[in-house]
Amino acid sequence: MRKTILVAGIGLIGGSLAKGMAQSSDHHIIGYDLNEASLEFARLNGIIHEASTNFIEAAQRSDFIILAAPISETIALVNLLKTVSFKRKVIISDTASVKGAILKTASSLNSENVTFIGGHPMAGSHKRGVQAAKAHLFENAIYVLSPTNGNQHNEIEALKGVLIQTKSKFVVLMPNEHDEMTGVVSHFPHLIASSLVHQAKKWENTHAFLPKLAAGGFRDITRIASSNPELWQDIFYHNRDKMSVLLQEWIEEMKGLKQLLDHDQKEEMITYLNKAKLYRDGLAESKKGAIPAFYDLYVDIRDQPGAIASIVQLLAQEKISIKNIEILEVREDITGHMRLSFSSKKAQVASSTLLENNGYETMIQQ
Repeated sequence: MRKTILVAGIGLIGGSLAKGMAQSSDHHIIGYDLNEASLEFARLNGIIHEASTNFIEAAQRSDFIILAAPISETIALVNLLKTVSFKRKVIISDTASVKGAILKTASSLNSENVTFIGGHPMAGSHKRGVQAAKAHLFENAIYVLSPTNGNQHNEIEALKGVLIQTKSKFVVLMPNEHDEMTGVVSHFPHLIASSLVHQAKKWENTHAFLPKLAAGGFRDITRIASSNPELWQDIFYHNRDKMSVLLQEWIEEMKGLKQLLDHDQKEEMITYLNKAKLYRDGLAESKKGAIPAFYDLYVDIRDQPGAIASIVQLLAQEKISIKNIEILEVREDITGHMRLSFSSKKAQVASSTLLENNGYETMIQQ
């Protein structure tokens, strides 16, 4: 039986979900957005089948409703849904990265025809808007589903069924544990990244040359500080209680670290750093983790046209798949490094041998 699915919010996330679900002939996708240009783009490019600017009317015709908007806007849409008289069974979900506030609002959706299941597809892109939507955006990413009660097994399976084209790894978590865990590994790192940038900005007043040295590790660890400020303020606000606890824990952690430095506690510092290394490395080795286990190969390259293409072509000819490429500290007319990541040790070693046989210098980091 064909299902009607309303996606409210046709941006990167909503557009990508819609584009994936639209691949099934069993789905009729309605897109809702206040931005009519986004709706028109989505309709003309086959991301949605139908565009609507009437949220309540579209909701009444739907079997599934996906609220793909920022947290505060999602809460506003849930409040609108409280005014809808549903004549048919409908499953409603969202995509926001904080579940507690949304599910608290959704708990007052008291129609017997309505089931609300929180959702959080944990993937994204540096690009924004429906123009950047990709059907494969969530492939192999963790997709958290948060039920409002423990008796929603059938509804959860039905929701998974319409989201199957995402090729995500579905995990069921209760709202509080979801917000605690995403607070630790997603939300809080954004706070820390922003604080590091502010610290560097202050020190620039003392050392004007500092921005020219702000590369490598600093660049990698602060990359997320470039994210949308309004979006992240909304996330911090709705997860503020857990953010406050984490921030206090961080302050205490930094006090302890300062003591190790101030008293030159060498062995304790080595132990501290080693424990961090072992745990971080273990995240990649765990098959259950979201951090993929990659095998890296470093290749010396010169800054000249075709340098990257030549290496990629050599590997492609041997049918060796590259999972990730990163250029490290290349400066004009000097040798730099390219980091190639592979999914297996075998591919890593084979690539090293192949490239060295073709005159490249390589290094496998142990």
